[in-house]
Amino acid sequence: MTKINFYQTTCGIAALLLCLSAIARGQAPVISLYSGVAPGSEDAKQKEVAFVNPDKQTRIRNVTQPTLTAFLPERAKATGTAIVIAPGGGFQHLAIEKEGYDVARWLQSRGVAAFVLKYRLMDTGTEEEYKKRQAAPARPAQPTTATTAPTENPERQRVIAQSIVDGRQALKLVRQRAAEWGIATDRIGLMGFSAGGILTMGVVMQHDAESRPNFAAPIYGGGTNGLPVAADAPPLFIAVADDDQMFSASSAKLYLEWKAAKRPAELHIYSKGGHGFGLTNRGWPVDSWIDRFGDWLQTQGLLKAPAAQ
Repeated sequence: MTKINFYQTTCGIAALLLCLSAIARGQAPVISLYSGVAPGSEDAKQKEVAFVNPDKQTRIRNVTQPTLTAFLPERAKATGTAIVIAPGGGFQHLAIEKEGYDVARWLQSRGVAAFVLKYRLMDTGTEEEYKKRQAAPARPAQPTTATTAPTENPERQRVIAQSIVDGRQALKLVRQRAAEWGIATDRIGLMGFSAGGILTMGVVMQHDAESRPNFAAPIYGGGTNGLPVAADAPPLFIAVADDDQMFSASSAKLYLEWKAAKRPAELHIYSKGGHGFGLTNRGWPVDSWIDRFGDWLQTQGLLKAPAAQ
């Protein structure tokens, strides 16, 4: 009888999960961000892993080769608008379904080209090491920034900086291939959840002409990190739950900083939702945040109003 190696079995299951995920996405094309190894990751040794969390949703960890998964609308429905979506996960994993593929499909069905960004993450080691890390007592909630704070983990800050580089590269890539995908170069936005919100605001606050988002949506995450708001800062859509101990206050602060700079912003604070609600349905008012985002896109002229019934 053949002895089955546990590691091989685990890898086989991970590969199967990725295949099933691809099928569920309708074989959405996956595009590498870089032509070779991502800059700064030449010596990375960790192996990318897909797994299922207790909430029965796929997560991805140990990412070293960033990609975009494209959800392109039918040409007849296309609005010319595109959004790069950065899922969250504390830079340890990516909540690739509820903060990635599900949101992308919602946008795609409304004529928006959506690109789910799989950006670089911390090395979380083996399955056993990752589980031990997840079981460790949570650190006290504190504002998280896009650049190094004096007491912050240097390795985490290095990965945050890399993720922001990936965010800039994602916008550049979409803008460079805009004609191919039926996208207007002045209608390209960036949206991020939690850690992805930190990435989003990192790009918003520091970019070049090719990587500038025309609009942005930090969802329960991100801030200015004390940097001045530019005179041409893009419009923001911000959503968070009041009972989110990490990002409710900082999201409100971000809105006020945008308003003080006389830049357009819209803020939604829901009384209940916690952190990481994503695109889930729990019967709470926060469930409708994505519809409010759609309303906002319409007011910005980025999404067509639904046909009258």
